[in-house]
Amino acid sequence: MTYRVVQWSTGNVGRNALIGIDAHPDLELAGVWVSNPAKEGKDAGELAGLDRPLGVTATGDADALLALRPDCVVYTSMADVRITEAIGDLCRILRSGVNVVSSSPVFLQFPDGVVPPEMSGPVREAAAEGGASLFVNGIDPGFANDVLPLALTGISERVDEVRCLEILNYATYDQGTVLFDIMGFGGPLDETPMLLQPGVLTMAWGSVVRQIAAGLGAELDEITERHHRLPAPETFHVASGTIEKGTAAALRFEVRGMLGGRPVIVLEHVTRLRDDLAPDWPQPTGAGCYRIEVRGEPDYTLDLQLLGGDGDHNTAGLKATAMRLVNAVPAVVEAPPGLLTALDLPLIPGRGLLR
Repeated sequence: MTYRVVQWSTGNVGRNALIGIDAHPDLELAGVWVSNPAKEGKDAGELAGLDRPLGVTATGDADALLALRPDCVVYTSMADVRITEAIGDLCRILRSGVNVVSSSPVFLQFPDGVVPPEMSGPVREAAAEGGASLFVNGIDPGFANDVLPLALTGISERVDEVRCLEILNYATYDQGTVLFDIMGFGGPLDETPMLLQPGVLTMAWGSVVRQIAAGLGAELDEITERHHRLPAPETFHVASGTIEKGTAAALRFEVRGMLGGRPVIVLEHVTRLRDDLAPDWPQPTGAGCYRIEVRGEPDYTLDLQLLGGDGDHNTAGLKATAMRLVNAVPAVVEAPPGLLTALDLPLIPGRGLLR
């Protein structure tokens, strides 16, 4: 069966999603939505960076795209600084009867116990009204800290702690809004960026902790968060700009699910802008990795190394986020209407991708 898909945005993740849709034998690109008027009328192949046209031109007319009655929208628009608008987009699409796989807002990966019901309620209501489904996922939050850790616990006799780590150098991640405005890199250490405001880490990654707990049938007492930052030893440059000496250049944070006074499910990020920073913090396997540690009987450690065809681990991360969504389209279209989580869907392999 062929599923008709609209790609919604063509940024870092969206460009990779376009390539993935084109490569998937069960998907047909029906349309492309763009927010930038300069991209309107351009062929999807050009926007994806391919060396050939795909025969679909981009538009900013959302009504026209929804009127095509696609089976699914791959929604990859930035939501970190426009949560209300993103939820509005999702509700509009769902209410029209079109299924959605989305990279954001990330708390919708598993919102129960993470955000107030009024934040997830509108999308649930829109899904019910339109008879459509929504699946929010990616690599992190997503595959690296839902499917992987839960699968690993399935070969445990006893589980004492599950820890999911992202250990990456973000120097080549060319997204200034995320690096500077949200994460606070390149900013003074005595100023608190958006990401580190109280409760924001939990809203972003509490879904990871809550979903693992749900998968294990555990009730947590609370979720806590903590972080630590280190300064740049001298001025240096990254893809998104300049990091001045003394400004934030390394970040380590934890979102911790607590039970009986101890952390039992932990989401940890170790983010550097240079490999030599914070040498005593966890180090990646390879150029960068997602690491799962299950402590109990027995102990397990699983490293997922990332490396794109261009040799960059951040390219691989963007592709992983995009392809988690693209490859999930058939399962989401066939699922019952509603807000879906990884616990609701079957195993999603790369069906048809073996060359």
